[in-house]
Amino acid sequence: MNQKELKEFLDEKVIQYNNQDFIESDPVQIPHLFTLKEDIEIAGFLSASIAWGNRKMIIKNAHKMMELMGNTPYDFVMSHSEENLADLENFVHRTFNGKDFGGFIKGLQHIYKNHNGLEAVFAKNQENNSLQKSISEFKKIFFEIDHLARTQKHISDPMNNSAAKRINMYLRWMVRQDAKGVDLGIWKSISPAALSCPLDVHSGNVARKLDILKRKQNDAKALAELDKKLREMDALDPVKYDFALFGLGVFEGF
Repeated sequence: MNQKELKEFLDEKVIQYNNQDFIESDPVQIPHLFTLKEDIEIAGFLSASIAWGNRKMIIKNAHKMMELMGNTPYDFVMSHSEENLADLENFVHRTFNGKDFGGFIKGLQHIYKNHNGLEAVFAKNQENNSLQKSISEFKKIFFEIDHLARTQKHISDPMNNSAAKRINMYLRWMVRQDAKGVDLGIWKSISPAALSCPLDVHSGNVARKLDILKRKQNDAKALAELDKKLREMDALDPVKYDFALFGLGVFEGF
């Protein structure tokens, strides 16, 4: 396929997958349960943080997280007691355990109490066409308070050459704005043009088959290469193509 044919093909796949039907099989359904801005962004952040492995298990465990917080995530983050955190200790999703969950609650409270909330932190360090520095600075702020060393591994750092798939997916949910209803688009201080594609094994393999990614590892350098190609197809909304790449990989076995 030439560039024009490739763009037309991927544009069709975006239309096919970027619709309400996508929500029921994706962890994006969790933040959709809420209406308060802070509930949406906290539910999204926690759900994205455990988004690796079997998708049904991700969704099941993300629902469990919300239940453990009384389905009021912002209120829980801001007014939890040590006893409340003890109630989280039996939670586990792969290597993310109840201690990590409690650490995340404390980190989120720190963000809201001392740094004006999640949107403010990510918006503060955005660069032209990139949020990778924002992600790295967010991680530093998140772990400014006392925490277990083991919990740090659950937030990736692009400055350490990570593709940071889960946080890039979370940022897509919060920032992308269209009429399709999958992404929530509640953050207005960050441009969708600055978003990066959530690069994982599925989107990476499809991108290589379509010859828009050469690098073999799914790391920060591969992400920069893929982002450049996607921005050539749509500079204002490059990560809409995540729907195409992900859909082709997961649903079509492309």
